[in-house]
Amino acid sequence: MSRIVVAFSGGLDTSFCAVWLAEQGHEVVTACVDTGGFSDEELVVIAERAAALGVAQHRSIDARADVYERFVSWLIRGNVLRGGVYPLSVGCERVAQAEAVARFATEIGADGVAHGSTGAGNDQVRFDVALAATAPDLSVHAPIRELNWSRAQEQAWLTERGVHVDDATVAYSLNAGLFGTTIGGSETHDSWQVPPESAYTMTDSPTDTTAEPEELVLGFEQGLPVSLDGAHMSGTALIAALNARGKPHGVGRGLHLGDTILGVKGRIAFEAPGPVMLITAHRELGKLVQTKWQQHWCEQVGSFYGTLLHEGLFHDPVMRDLEALLGSVNTCVTGQVRLRLHAGKHEVVGVRSPHSLMDAGVATYGEGAVLFTGAEAAGFARIHGLQAVLAARRDQRQDLTLTPPPEVTTGTAPHGHPREQSS
Repeated sequence: MSRIVVAFSGGLDTSFCAVWLAEQGHEVVTACVDTGGFSDEELVVIAERAAALGVAQHRSIDARADVYERFVSWLIRGNVLRGGVYPLSVGCERVAQAEAVARFATEIGADGVAHGSTGAGNDQVRFDVALAATAPDLSVHAPIRELNWSRAQEQAWLTERGVHVDDATVAYSLNAGLFGTTIGGSETHDSWQVPPESAYTMTDSPTDTTAEPEELVLGFEQGLPVSLDGAHMSGTALIAALNARGKPHGVGRGLHLGDTILGVKGRIAFEAPGPVMLITAHRELGKLVQTKWQQHWCEQVGSFYGTLLHEGLFHDPVMRDLEALLGSVNTCVTGQVRLRLHAGKHEVVGVRSPHSLMDAGVATYGEGAVLFTGAEAAGFARIHGLQAVLAARRDQRQDLTLTPPPEVTTGTAPHGHPREQSS
């Protein structure tokens, strides 16, 4: 009989894994890795759930600080919003969870670890890659992936064994963590549909909110948030405080449709009031203090960093190289950002920094300049557009502007191969 540690949240999938593996003759130990999605009361309920399922041992592991310092901090510094909307609420936590479970398994002399991922989503890859990189001697078990069962089948199987599963957990799969909550299932499988109000847990409805407009001030030091309305606090505490402030305004909801690691399209709803406010504020502060090329590479590198993290490649050495650049371009991102919250919206209404590059003593947009003359500005404009001018003269000289584009031959297959014509 082998000892297996199950990454356990107490939900349908991980409950199924614990019972299934026990029936296969394994000694089952559960570990709940808290990455910011559980209250103290919920952790107690999860431990009770594990005990009711008959596991040999259960442990709660606090990984919130680890998630913030190693993952979330770089997502903020890199302005990472996948698809322009989604702050990687889940992708930034799975590596930390896999590592924590692996360390616990090694500590107690377990033979393997198990996770409740299916064979269709991203999490299976994230868990498998992280475990292979950090604990290659442990066997990895994924019962739901191996069986290819639906959530309804899992529920029915557990019910036969007297294990109660709330029907609500079958319709939707919720993943709550430090950097937001994702909602998958039902309407998210149809790109035309929207989840009902009952699916959301972190925010009030933006259309029904009665909260008056509210302003808050975020303080940053070298790209990271350090204070809220003048009160200094840790990154994890600050995110929690922003979540609470955004809730009555319905801030932070969204729908994200994108490409999964396996190459299929996926769609989720999410709630992340704190994360979206922080990234919006950080980006605007960066505009004030960074050069345009620092901004450009911050966005480019941040987007690439987010893609690799989303795809479970945190342990690739290139991630440390990307972090080095993100750290450098955030050196001067220190200052304050004023945000206004109302009716589902959050907008920056003010920004200031001791490192500001916006200097009225140099030039005021739309008015006069001090460091250069009007004649020098005219000369710059002439040189700046020289390539376009030369190209236009060439085209006029060769009468290219009057030449119609070549006709596209009908019946041409992709890659230029002619299609066979039926007679």
